Amino acid sequence: MYTVQRVVDAMNVIYPPESAEAWDRVGLSVGVPTESVRRVLFAVDPCAATVQEAITTGADMLITHHPLLLRGTSSVAATTGKGCWMTEAIRHHLAIFSAHTNADVAASTRALAEPLGVNLERPLEAETGIGGVGTLVEPMSLRNFAHAVERVIPRVPAGILVAGDPDARIERVAICSGAGQSLLDAANAAGADVYLTADLRHHPATDHLWNGGCALVCATHFATEWPLLGYMQAALAEKLPELETEVSTIVTDAWGLALRGGDVEPERTWRAPAPASNTEHRPD
Repeated sequence: MYTVQRVVDAMNVIYPPESAEAWDRVGLSVGVPTESVRRVLFAVDPCAATVQEAITTGADMLITHHPLLLRGTSSVAATTGKGCWMTEAIRHHLAIFSAHTNADVAASTRALAEPLGVNLERPLEAETGIGGVGTLVEPMSLRNFAHAVERVIPRVPAGILVAGDPDARIERVAICSGAGQSLLDAANAAGADVYLTADLRHHPATDHLWNGGCALVCATHFATEWPLLGYMQAALAEKLPELETEVSTIVTDAWGLALRGGDVEPERTWRAPAPASNTEHRPD
Protein backbone atom coordinates (compact mmCIF):
# COMPACT_ATOMS: atom_id res chain seq x y z
CA MET A 1 0.00 0.00 0.00
CA TYR A 2 1.32 3.42 -0.95
CA THR A 3 0.93 6.63 1.05
CA VAL A 4 -0.21 10.06 -0.07
CA GLN A 5 3.38 11.26 0.32
CA ARG A 6 4.69 8.41 -1.85
CA VAL A 7 2.30 9.41 -4.64
CA VAL A 8 3.23 13.08 -4.22
CA ASP A 9 6.93 12.24 -4.43
CA ALA A 10 6.40 10.19 -7.60
CA MET A 11 4.36 12.95 -9.25
CA ASN A 12 7.00 15.52 -8.32
CA VAL A 13 9.67 13.42 -10.01
CA ILE A 14 7.54 13.12 -13.17
CA TYR A 15 6.45 16.77 -13.12
CA PRO A 16 9.00 18.79 -11.10
CA PRO A 17 7.18 21.59 -9.25
CA GLU A 18 10.07 23.95 -9.91
CA SER A 19 9.19 23.87 -13.62
CA ALA A 20 5.76 25.36 -12.89
CA GLU A 21 5.30 29.05 -13.62
CA ALA A 22 5.77 31.45 -10.71
CA TRP A 23 2.06 32.30 -10.47
CA ASP A 24 1.01 28.65 -10.39
CA ARG A 25 0.01 26.68 -7.28
CA VAL A 26 0.76 23.00 -7.79
CA GLY A 27 1.12 20.07 -5.42
CA LEU A 28 -0.92 18.70 -2.52
CA SER A 29 -3.82 20.95 -1.52
CA VAL A 30 -5.89 18.51 0.60
CA GLY A 31 -4.82 15.36 2.42
CA VAL A 32 -2.70 13.76 5.11
CA PRO A 33 0.71 12.66 3.79
CA THR A 34 0.81 9.51 5.94
CA GLU A 35 -2.60 8.16 4.91
CA SER A 36 -2.73 5.20 2.54
CA VAL A 37 -3.57 5.32 -1.15
CA ARG A 38 -4.81 2.34 -3.12
CA ARG A 39 -6.76 4.04 -5.89
CA VAL A 40 -6.26 7.34 -7.78
CA LEU A 41 -8.69 9.19 -10.05
CA PHE A 42 -7.32 11.64 -12.65
CA ALA A 43 -9.40 14.63 -13.79
CA VAL A 44 -8.92 18.02 -15.42
CA ASP A 45 -10.77 20.01 -12.76
CA PRO A 46 -11.17 19.64 -9.01
CA CYS A 47 -14.90 20.30 -8.65
CA ALA A 48 -18.07 18.89 -7.13
CA ALA A 49 -18.53 16.33 -9.91
CA THR A 50 -14.99 14.91 -9.85
CA VAL A 51 -14.73 14.93 -6.05
CA GLN A 52 -18.01 13.02 -5.87
CA GLU A 53 -16.84 10.61 -8.58
CA ALA A 54 -13.64 9.97 -6.63
CA ILE A 55 -15.58 9.30 -3.44
CA THR A 56 -18.16 7.09 -5.17
CA THR A 57 -15.55 4.98 -6.97
CA GLY A 58 -13.50 4.48 -3.83
CA ALA A 59 -10.52 6.63 -4.80
CA ASP A 60 -8.20 7.73 -2.02
CA MET A 61 -6.64 10.50 -4.08
CA LEU A 62 -7.81 12.86 -6.82
CA ILE A 63 -5.05 14.10 -9.11
CA THR A 64 -6.11 17.03 -11.27
CA HIS A 65 -4.51 19.23 -13.88
CA HIS A 66 -5.98 22.47 -12.59
CA PRO A 67 -5.09 23.54 -9.06
CA LEU A 68 -7.78 23.64 -6.40
CA LEU A 69 -6.55 26.91 -4.88
CA LEU A 70 -4.93 28.86 -7.68
CA ARG A 71 -5.85 32.24 -6.25
CA GLY A 72 -5.64 33.39 -2.68
CA THR A 73 -8.39 32.44 -0.25
CA SER A 74 -9.12 33.24 3.37
CA SER A 75 -11.76 30.58 4.01
CA VAL A 76 -12.69 27.05 3.00
CA ALA A 77 -16.03 27.14 4.81
CA ALA A 78 -18.82 25.18 3.14
CA THR A 79 -20.57 28.40 2.16
CA THR A 80 -19.14 28.36 -1.38
CA GLY A 81 -18.98 25.67 -4.04
CA LYS A 82 -15.27 25.15 -3.53
CA GLY A 83 -15.63 25.10 0.24
CA CYS A 84 -18.37 22.46 -0.01
CA TRP A 85 -16.37 20.00 -2.06
CA MET A 86 -13.21 20.58 -0.04
CA THR A 87 -15.23 19.75 3.06
CA GLU A 88 -16.51 16.57 1.39
CA ALA A 89 -12.99 15.57 0.40
CA ILE A 90 -11.71 16.03 3.95
CA ARG A 91 -14.65 14.12 5.42
CA HIS A 92 -13.93 11.18 3.14
CA HIS A 93 -10.13 11.31 3.56
CA LEU A 94 -9.74 12.12 -0.14
CA ALA A 95 -6.39 13.72 -0.92
CA ILE A 96 -6.25 16.25 -3.79
CA PHE A 97 -3.08 16.97 -5.78
CA SER A 98 -2.48 19.01 -8.94
CA ALA A 99 0.16 19.20 -11.66
CA HIS A 100 -0.52 22.20 -13.86
CA THR A 101 2.04 24.21 -15.83
CA ASN A 102 4.73 21.77 -14.73
CA ALA A 103 2.72 19.04 -16.49
CA ASP A 104 2.16 21.32 -19.49
CA VAL A 105 5.91 21.60 -19.98
CA ALA A 106 6.39 17.85 -19.73
CA ALA A 107 3.40 16.33 -21.45
CA SER A 108 0.37 18.47 -22.40
CA THR A 109 1.64 19.35 -25.86
CA ARG A 110 2.83 15.81 -26.51
CA ALA A 111 -0.59 14.47 -25.53
CA LEU A 112 -2.11 16.44 -28.42
CA ALA A 113 0.75 16.21 -30.90
CA GLU A 114 1.36 12.45 -30.89
CA PRO A 115 -2.22 11.35 -31.70
CA LEU A 116 -2.35 13.99 -34.46
CA GLY A 117 0.87 12.76 -36.04
CA VAL A 118 2.84 15.94 -35.30
CA ASN A 119 6.59 15.47 -34.84
CA LEU A 120 7.49 18.09 -32.26
CA GLU A 121 10.71 20.04 -32.78
CA ARG A 122 10.74 22.59 -29.98
CA PRO A 123 8.54 24.45 -27.44
CA LEU A 124 6.38 27.24 -28.76
CA GLU A 125 7.62 29.51 -25.98
CA ALA A 126 11.28 28.80 -25.26
CA GLU A 127 11.40 30.74 -21.99
CA THR A 128 8.75 28.65 -20.25
CA GLY A 129 8.78 25.48 -22.36
CA ILE A 130 5.04 25.83 -22.96
CA GLY A 131 3.45 24.60 -26.19
CA GLY A 132 5.19 23.12 -29.18
CA VAL A 133 5.91 23.40 -32.89
CA GLY A 134 6.36 20.55 -35.34
CA THR A 135 5.42 19.04 -38.67
CA LEU A 136 2.70 16.59 -39.61
CA VAL A 137 3.82 13.14 -40.71
CA GLU A 138 1.21 13.42 -43.45
CA PRO A 139 0.19 16.95 -44.57
CA MET A 140 -3.56 17.47 -44.93
CA SER A 141 -6.15 20.16 -45.53
CA LEU A 142 -7.25 22.44 -42.71
CA ARG A 143 -10.67 20.79 -42.84
CA ASN A 144 -9.18 17.32 -42.36
CA PHE A 145 -6.84 18.56 -39.64
CA ALA A 146 -9.82 19.97 -37.72
CA HIS A 147 -11.60 16.62 -38.04
CA ALA A 148 -8.45 14.90 -36.77
CA VAL A 149 -8.48 17.18 -33.72
CA GLU A 150 -12.13 16.29 -33.21
CA ARG A 151 -11.20 12.61 -32.99
CA VAL A 152 -8.39 13.24 -30.48
CA ILE A 153 -10.18 15.40 -27.91
CA PRO A 154 -13.40 14.75 -25.99
CA ARG A 155 -16.65 15.75 -27.65
CA VAL A 156 -18.13 18.69 -25.79
CA PRO A 157 -21.19 20.84 -26.56
CA ALA A 158 -19.15 23.89 -27.54
CA GLY A 159 -17.37 21.93 -30.28
CA ILE A 160 -14.41 23.24 -32.27
CA LEU A 161 -13.98 26.57 -34.09
CA VAL A 162 -11.90 26.79 -37.27
CA ALA A 163 -10.60 29.94 -38.98
CA GLY A 164 -8.95 29.89 -42.38
CA ASP A 165 -9.38 28.36 -45.83
CA PRO A 166 -10.75 24.83 -45.21
CA ASP A 167 -8.80 23.54 -48.21
CA ALA A 168 -5.47 25.11 -47.22
CA ARG A 169 -2.55 22.69 -46.93
CA ILE A 170 -1.46 22.10 -43.34
CA GLU A 171 2.05 20.83 -42.68
CA ARG A 172 3.59 22.87 -39.88
CA VAL A 173 1.59 22.96 -36.63
CA ALA A 174 1.81 25.07 -33.48
CA ILE A 175 0.09 23.73 -30.37
CA CYS A 176 -0.74 25.08 -26.94
CA SER A 177 -3.30 23.24 -24.83
CA GLY A 178 -5.49 25.43 -22.65
CA ALA A 179 -5.41 29.22 -22.91
CA GLY A 180 -2.96 29.94 -25.72
CA GLN A 181 -4.05 33.36 -26.91
CA SER A 182 -0.85 35.03 -25.69
CA LEU A 183 1.18 32.86 -28.10
CA LEU A 184 -0.52 33.86 -31.36
CA ASP A 185 2.54 35.84 -32.43
CA ALA A 186 4.83 32.96 -31.47
CA ALA A 187 2.80 30.61 -33.67
CA ASN A 188 3.24 32.96 -36.61
CA ALA A 189 6.94 33.46 -35.93
CA ALA A 190 7.37 29.68 -35.95
CA GLY A 191 6.02 29.54 -39.51
CA ALA A 192 2.99 27.48 -38.51
CA ASP A 193 0.25 26.78 -41.03
CA VAL A 194 -2.21 26.32 -38.18
CA TYR A 195 -2.31 27.02 -34.47
CA LEU A 196 -4.27 24.61 -32.25
CA THR A 197 -5.25 26.04 -28.87
CA ALA A 198 -8.21 27.14 -26.72
CA ASP A 199 -9.84 30.25 -25.26
CA LEU A 200 -9.28 32.60 -28.21
CA ARG A 201 -11.19 35.89 -27.99
CA HIS A 202 -12.73 37.71 -30.93
CA HIS A 203 -10.46 40.74 -31.31
CA PRO A 204 -7.08 38.98 -30.95
CA ALA A 205 -8.23 36.24 -33.32
CA THR A 206 -9.55 38.60 -35.98
CA ASP A 207 -6.54 40.92 -35.76
CA HIS A 208 -4.31 37.86 -36.16
CA LEU A 209 -6.19 36.71 -39.27
CA TRP A 210 -6.49 40.17 -40.84
CA ASN A 211 -2.73 40.58 -40.49
CA GLY A 212 -2.09 37.42 -42.48
CA GLY A 213 -1.72 35.05 -39.56
CA CYS A 214 -1.92 31.28 -39.76
CA ALA A 215 -5.15 29.30 -39.62
CA LEU A 216 -6.68 28.71 -36.19
CA VAL A 217 -8.31 25.69 -34.61
CA CYS A 218 -9.84 26.65 -31.28
CA ALA A 219 -11.35 24.05 -28.95
CA THR A 220 -12.40 24.46 -25.33
CA HIS A 221 -9.94 24.66 -22.46
CA PHE A 222 -11.16 21.39 -20.94
CA ALA A 223 -11.13 19.49 -24.23
CA THR A 224 -7.56 20.42 -25.16
CA GLU A 225 -6.22 19.46 -21.74
CA TRP A 226 -8.12 16.22 -21.15
CA PRO A 227 -5.71 14.10 -23.31
CA LEU A 228 -2.95 14.88 -20.79
CA LEU A 229 -4.68 12.73 -18.17
CA GLY A 230 -3.87 9.47 -19.94
CA TYR A 231 -0.20 10.45 -20.06
CA MET A 232 -0.29 11.30 -16.34
CA GLN A 233 -1.90 7.94 -15.60
CA ALA A 234 0.69 5.97 -17.57
CA ALA A 235 3.62 7.86 -16.06
CA LEU A 236 2.42 7.33 -12.48
CA ALA A 237 1.63 3.65 -13.13
CA GLU A 238 5.22 3.17 -14.26
CA LYS A 239 6.49 4.61 -10.99
CA LEU A 240 3.93 2.93 -8.73
CA PRO A 241 2.75 -0.19 -10.57
CA GLU A 242 0.55 -1.54 -7.76
CA LEU A 243 -1.58 1.59 -7.70
CA GLU A 244 -5.11 1.38 -9.16
CA THR A 245 -5.77 4.31 -11.48
CA GLU A 246 -8.65 5.64 -13.56
CA VAL A 247 -9.23 8.68 -15.79
CA SER A 248 -12.47 10.60 -15.31
CA THR A 249 -14.61 11.04 -18.41
CA ILE A 250 -16.91 13.61 -16.81
CA VAL A 251 -17.03 16.75 -18.95
CA THR A 252 -16.32 19.74 -16.72
CA ASP A 253 -16.54 22.41 -19.41
CA ALA A 254 -18.48 25.48 -18.35
CA TRP A 255 -20.47 25.36 -21.62
CA GLY A 256 -23.21 22.73 -21.48
CA LEU A 257 -25.21 23.68 -24.57
CA ALA A 258 -24.36 25.14 -27.98
CA LEU A 259 -26.99 26.35 -30.45
CA ARG A 260 -25.84 26.47 -34.06
CA GLY A 261 -27.16 26.08 -37.56
CA GLY A 262 -25.14 23.02 -38.50
CA ASP A 263 -21.87 22.50 -40.33
CA VAL A 264 -22.57 24.84 -43.24
CA GLU A 265 -20.79 27.84 -44.68
CA PRO A 266 -22.12 30.82 -42.70
CA GLU A 267 -23.85 33.66 -44.49
CA ARG A 268 -21.77 36.81 -44.55
CA THR A 269 -24.76 39.03 -43.87
CA TRP A 270 -27.49 38.73 -41.31
CA ARG A 271 -30.95 40.21 -41.63
CA ALA A 272 -32.57 41.27 -38.39
CA PRO A 273 -36.20 40.29 -37.91
CA ALA A 274 -38.73 43.04 -38.53
CA PRO A 275 -39.99 44.73 -35.38
CA ALA A 276 -43.39 43.65 -34.20
CA SER A 277 -46.28 45.87 -35.28
CA ASN A 278 -48.07 47.85 -32.61
CA THR A 279 -51.32 46.33 -33.80
CA GLU A 280 -50.18 42.70 -33.62
CA HIS A 281 -51.90 40.54 -31.01
CA ARG A 282 -54.23 43.41 -30.08
CA PRO A 283 -57.30 42.03 -28.34
CA ASP A 284 -60.65 42.64 -30.08
